Amino acid sequence: MSNSEDIKTFNSSSNGRYWTAFMLRLFSWLMISLTLLFLVNNYLIFWREWPGLWNFFSHQEWFGFSPLRTPLSEDAQLLGWVQTIIMVLIILLNILYVQKNSKRELNEDALIMARFAAYLTRACFWAVFIVGCFDIVISFLRVEDFLKPLFGDFMAIELGRSVFRGTFVHYPLIVLSFVIAYFVRGLGFTWLALLVVVAELQIVISRFVYSYEQAFMGDLVRMWYAALFLFASSYALITEGHVRVDVLYSRFTAKTQAISNAAGCLLLGVPLCWVILTTGMWGKGSSLNSPLLSFEVYQQGFGMYTKYLMVGFLIVFALCMLVQFMGYFLKCTAELIGEEIEQKQQFNEET
Repeated sequence: MSNSEDIKTFNSSSNGRYWTAFMLRLFSWLMISLTLLFLVNNYLIFWREWPGLWNFFSHQEWFGFSPLRTPLSEDAQLLGWVQTIIMVLIILLNILYVQKNSKRELNEDALIMARFAAYLTRACFWAVFIVGCFDIVISFLRVEDFLKPLFGDFMAIELGRSVFRGTFVHYPLIVLSFVIAYFVRGLGFTWLALLVVVAELQIVISRFVYSYEQAFMGDLVRMWYAALFLFASSYALITEGHVRVDVLYSRFTAKTQAISNAAGCLLLGVPLCWVILTTGMWGKGSSLNSPLLSFEVYQQGFGMYTKYLMVGFLIVFALCMLVQFMGYFLKCTAELIGEEIEQKQQFNEET
């Protein structure tokens, strides 16, 4: 009799752990997927003039939304249906993905998320490095009036326009950076510290030795320093690189620390990322969308044309941190439900 009761208890425990892990993994992947969908929809709405889910729901008067003053056109309604179907498909695909990999442990999913965040960070390192090098050369040629002899009058004028330079110089280089990051492994942003020093050193040498200084030289330092600060944050989170100022945490047991970290990810970390994204990208004139849409540049005129990209660093920061927060959340909950904890060394080796 006792054997049958033990078997029932074991089965009940295993079943409960399975569904707990299933819901935790589904929640984490949905959070990441819906964040990516939010960014894609933001591009479609404000760059491609799609209606957006809110306007489409208002037009249909679904979920208690007030009707629009001006109904959507037939083309806009079709685009709204496309956006709605994509959202539903993403939710279903997440459920199918988690169900298909139901035997996978939480730590494995956490490692996948860490790799994804590491890839984004690598790609952004190459982007700021390559774009910075190209843009400072173009800015130098423009300041010294070498663009006309080298590229002609038309191209000289176009390269002086931020829209042209961003669309036909920066964006292709950013795409190239994502390709490079796929093949070149290793967290390249650690080299940004050296690059910042080199950029500052060339300012000192040119100023005090050759009495030469231009605005774009300081712009490059600011660009690379901002990237170093923001892109390194997600890596520092997963490797415990952040400085902890606490009174109680160090005295907690491993299980209590896991509870504290998991709660911190959900109550503080993820909301912070969503606040950055929603407040900065909710409307066309929002603090992140407006500079990106207008290819905003510095007021001094002859500096680098990368100010709008530095605004985009905040989007990268929020996305990478959110992915790492969800991975860290799974890592902590894995300990709470009894899974083996992945060693930090595995993350360092594989990302």
